[in-house]
Amino acid sequence: MCLAIPMQIESIDGFTARCAAKGVWRDVSLFMMQDAPPEVGDFVMVHVGYAIQKVTEADARSAWELLDQILEENGA
Repeated sequence: MCLAIPMQIESIDGFTARCAAKGVWRDVSLFMMQDAPPEVGDFVMVHVGYAIQKVTEADARSAWELLDQILEENGA
């Protein structure tokens, strides 16, 4: 199964964004979003180190809640 995780962009340097989600930070490639470049503060779905699409803050929070629920139910 492949998952994309919503993260918020904190800074951008070229095609690399520093993103955060739930206390975890990652450097994420923006290369796949050249046609619609995100900005600092935007929420993006991150899959294997690449931002693949923008999402709303509400959608990001809903995804985090669902992922937390899955982890809780599986004893992780």
